[in-house]
Amino acid sequence: MEYLKTAVPSQLLAERGSNLVVINPGSANVRIGLAHQDTPFNIPHCIARYTNQFPKLNVKDQMLNIQVTTAQHMDREKAYDIIASLLKIPFLDEETANNSFPRKIGRIDGHNTQSGRKDLAFTWANVYEPETNSSLASESPTIESHIGEASEIHESTDAKEPTMSERKYRGFICGEEALRIPPTEPYCLHRPIRRGHLNISQHYPMQQVVEDLHTIWDWILVEKLHIPQSERNLYSAILVLPETFDNREIKEMISIVLRDLCFSSAVVHQEGLAAVFGNGLSMACIVNIGAQMTSVICVEDGVAIPNTEKTLPFGGEDISRCLLWTQRHHQTWPQIRTDILTKPIDLLMLNRLRESYCEIKEGEVDAVAVVHSYEEGVPVGSHRTRLTALNVPPMGLFYPMLLVPDVYSPPPRSWFHDYDDMLEDTWHIEYPRRPDISDGLFPGVNVGLPTWDSYPVLLSKPNKEEKVGLAEAITSSILSTGRIDLKRKLFCSIQLIGGVALTPGLTPAVEERVLHAIPSNEAIDTVEVLQSRTNPNFVSWKGGAILGILDFGRDAWIYREDWIRNGIHVGSGRKYRDSYYLQAQAMCYINS
Repeated sequence: MEYLKTAVPSQLLAERGSNLVVINPGSANVRIGLAHQDTPFNIPHCIARYTNQFPKLNVKDQMLNIQVTTAQHMDREKAYDIIASLLKIPFLDEETANNSFPRKIGRIDGHNTQSGRKDLAFTWANVYEPETNSSLASESPTIESHIGEASEIHESTDAKEPTMSERKYRGFICGEEALRIPPTEPYCLHRPIRRGHLNISQHYPMQQVVEDLHTIWDWILVEKLHIPQSERNLYSAILVLPETFDNREIKEMISIVLRDLCFSSAVVHQEGLAAVFGNGLSMACIVNIGAQMTSVICVEDGVAIPNTEKTLPFGGEDISRCLLWTQRHHQTWPQIRTDILTKPIDLLMLNRLRESYCEIKEGEVDAVAVVHSYEEGVPVGSHRTRLTALNVPPMGLFYPMLLVPDVYSPPPRSWFHDYDDMLEDTWHIEYPRRPDISDGLFPGVNVGLPTWDSYPVLLSKPNKEEKVGLAEAITSSILSTGRIDLKRKLFCSIQLIGGVALTPGLTPAVEERVLHAIPSNEAIDTVEVLQSRTNPNFVSWKGGAILGILDFGRDAWIYREDWIRNGIHVGSGRKYRDSYYLQAQAMCYINS
C-alpha cells in the first residue's frame, strides 16, 4: 500500500499493465487493448460467417425489420417542426428562402485532391482466402480508398488466374471488413450485442451469440494484440461492462473470458463507474451516449449510486438514420439505393457523414458533402451534394420521437423477462463439446450449474429504461439521489462520454436543456458539463485499466479453475464490492 501511495501512475501502468487485457464491449463496437496502452483497438462488434443456405439472409436478424407506422411518421414530423422552431430554421415542408444554389450537385468522377478523410469511400471486402501461389494475392484491402478508385474485388476468369470455383471463401470475417462484404456474397452478418443486450432471438440462439462473441474477441487477441491462446494463462482480463447487461449476460461474458479465451483470471467493472476513474474524478453524473444506447448513472466517492441509472433506447446510429430521412425528405439525397438493412456499408457511410457534418447550433446548417453509392459489379459511385438541416438529427437526443424505433424490431425478451427466467431455460440443454476442452472443464449438463440454481432473485432492481429525452433522463437521475448538497454537486459534474459526445454544440445544449428541466421548486441554478480529459470513446476503457492496475478489491478477481469447476456460489464472502448494477452483493464464487 505504501508503494501505491508513492508510485506515479505512468510507473504503475508500465509495471502492471503489460499483462492486463481490458475488454469493453458495446452494441456496435468493442474496445480491447492492453492496460498500459494509451488507447485500445476500437473494432465493429460483428462477424460475417460463410453460409450456403438459400435463401440467404444478409443480416442474422434481418427478418425482424418493421415498418414505420403513419402515427410514427406524424410524430417524427411534429418533432422536426418543434426542433426547427427552436433552431430558427424553416419547418419541414417550407422551402428555403435562399435558393440560389442547387441542392444536388450530382455525380462526380475522379479524385478530388482537396478532399479530407470524411470524403473517402470504403471498399468492398475481399471474401477469398489469400492465394499463396498468385502474385495477385495480397492481404485484406485497406479500409478506405480515395474517390474513384476501383472497389470491385472479384477476380477475372483469365486463364492465368484461379477460376471462381477454385477460389476458397474465408470461413468468417470480423470487424469493419465484415460490414464491407458485398450483399451478393454468401455471408450472413451477425451482431451478437444489440441495444445493450445479447442479441438473442428465435433466429439467433444464445449458443450462437456466445460463440460469435468468443470468435470476435479471440480474433482481436490474436490478430491485433498478438496474444495466442497458448499464452493467455499469463494474462488477466478486465471486463468493463455496460449497465444494461443483466446478471445472466454478465455470467456468460465471464465464462467466455475464462473458459473459452483461457485467461488466468478476470474481474468485472461497471462502465459508468470506470468512466469516473478514467477522467480522474471521484464524483460525476456519467452520460454515456453510444451507438445504440444511452445510459445515465451517478457516482459518488467511487461508488455507483443505486436507483440513479436511466437507460434510453437510442444512440448515434439512430441519429445517422435520421440524417438519411431528413435529406430524403428535403430531396437532397442522390437518387441512389441506400439501404442500411441489407448493405451495412451504407451505415458506415452515414455514420461518417454524421460525425463529419452534424452539429447543434442555431440557424441553417448546410454542407457540401460527397455521398457514395455501393452497388455490386460497379466501382463506388461518388455524388457531390449539398446536405441540409444538419443540426436537426442530433437534436433527436432531446426529442426521441424524431428518431423513431429501430429498423429492427426488438428481439423477444423472454430470456431476460424477469429474474425467474434467468434461472432456467437453457441451463439444461446439452451443448456440443468443444474438442479443446477437457472433461473436467467441459461446460455441459450439471457442470458448475447447480450453484447457479441458488442464485438469489433480486426483485428490487428498478426498471431502468425510460422513453424520455436526454435532458429529462439526466435531471431525473440526479434528483433521485435525494440530498440537496449531492444534487448540486452532480449538476455541476456532468460527464458526456461515448462517440456521440464529440458532436459539436452538444455540451452547451445539454447544459441549457438540463437547467430548464429542473423543477422550479429545486434550489439549483447551475448546470455544468465537464470537459473530458481523454477521448470520450475510450474513457470507460481507460478507467477499467486504471482500476485493474490499482488492484482495488483484489477479492473481486475470479480465477479460471474456480469459475469453471464451481461456478457461482453465494455466501463465500468474496464479492464485487465496487459495482451496484453488476450485482456486487451476489456474484460470488468458491475458492477450492
